Amino acid sequence: MNVVSDKIILFDGMCNLCSESVQFVLKRDPKLKFRYASLQSNFGQEIARKYQLPAKDFDSFLLLEGDKLYMRSTAALRVLKRLNGLWPLLYGLIIIPPFIRNVIYDWIAANRYKWFGKKTECWIPRPEWKDLFLE
Repeated sequence: MNVVSDKIILFDGMCNLCSESVQFVLKRDPKLKFRYASLQSNFGQEIARKYQLPAKDFDSFLLLEGDKLYMRSTAALRVLKRLNGLWPLLYGLIIIPPFIRNVIYDWIAANRYKWFGKKTECWIPRPEWKDLFLE
């Protein structure tokens, strides 16, 4: 599978919620619009340096589109907009100002390990998805 995309989802590979979110997107993206990288990977660390993000404290879901980096609820909504099914309808929530949307996002992010757990190792994708992941 040779995949070329300018849409890269960056996620906390140790977070169960984050890994499940990636699997959710993978199952609803049959046209393979996205690539993926954990924030702990070499690629993830390069992006963290380039955009001056913390190298170890991963509290955001990120979407890199070309050279534009989207974070938190904006990143999540932009991903939902490109999925199959009715998920793109949720993009309508983009009209809510980010400072309001991100209060909810931040609350979930702050509690994600407590509610969903944390892995001791990064999640490994299924073989058919392996080419979608950047190291």
